[in-house]
Amino acid sequence: MAWWKNGALVAAATLAVAAVVCAGVAAAASKFDDVVQPSWANDHVLYEDDLLKLRLDSSSGGGFASKNKFLYGKATADLKLVPGDSAGVVTAFYLSSAGDKHNEFDFEFLGNVTGEPYLVQTNLYIDGVGNREQRIDLWFDPTADFHTYAVLWNPSQVVFLVDDTPIRVYDNKNASATKPKGHHRHPNNATTAATQTASAFPSPQPMAVYSSIWNADDWATRGGLVKTDWSHAPFVATFRDVRVEGCAWAANASDSDAGEVARCSGSSWGKEGRYWWKEKDMQELSVHQSHQLVWARAHHLVYDYCVDTDRFPVQPPECAGR
Repeated sequence: MAWWKNGALVAAATLAVAAVVCAGVAAAASKFDDVVQPSWANDHVLYEDDLLKLRLDSSSGGGFASKNKFLYGKATADLKLVPGDSAGVVTAFYLSSAGDKHNEFDFEFLGNVTGEPYLVQTNLYIDGVGNREQRIDLWFDPTADFHTYAVLWNPSQVVFLVDDTPIRVYDNKNASATKPKGHHRHPNNATTAATQTASAFPSPQPMAVYSSIWNADDWATRGGLVKTDWSHAPFVATFRDVRVEGCAWAANASDSDAGEVARCSGSSWGKEGRYWWKEKDMQELSVHQSHQLVWARAHHLVYDYCVDTDRFPVQPPECAGR
């Protein structure tokens, strides 16, 4: 009789612990559920306490995608990268539209051997064409704590930010040709009238937000010379938050819906509230942000396709003046 009582007590205690664990998982899931959902290898997309984790082992990586698409706005992730020996491992946070002529704005975090710095590669695909890579090293340890990575996108510019510091700006030079050149314009984007019309800028296509972790040891660390050491697996990237502020694309609309393009491009308010990302002071960097950009590039830029004459004997038109 006493054994059954003890068994009942053990069972009750086990159920109580399970309930606490399940409640923690549910809390984490509910925090992210309004924004993102697993997109592949669901068993490698984990909820723990109030965190979302992407896991890579020898069998698979994993990823998530936003539940909605949007046209213009800001996508933000609070992220702690894979610690220790992460050579060969890539964690990505990016925006992308669909189709062969898609647009894409990438953060790719390139793992490294213990003690060596992470490199952050940014890239833009415009109408299906990429090859616009830039790389920086970071001024902090991105594995020790959470840091904020964001992409701001509007009809005037695409801005990549790390902890609110702009590290890269891709201007719509056709749009900037029609507006006055104030003192906020940063020096990396000086152009001539001849190049303004030749420079591509992403056409208005709705984008979703994605993240993934995968093995890229054929190129990610020292050009593929350093391979992934699977004895250190699993490799885990941890998200504290994912936020998307933008003009939400109607769920029943095609990606080429002219009405949605007009609404998101021309309106100042919508069901999401004020479209702050399109306001005048979002069309260019502030003086302080311009100084931050110059500092980041002067001290941390390690590769820029614009000055890679081996790859591009003829400088890409958007790079004129660099």
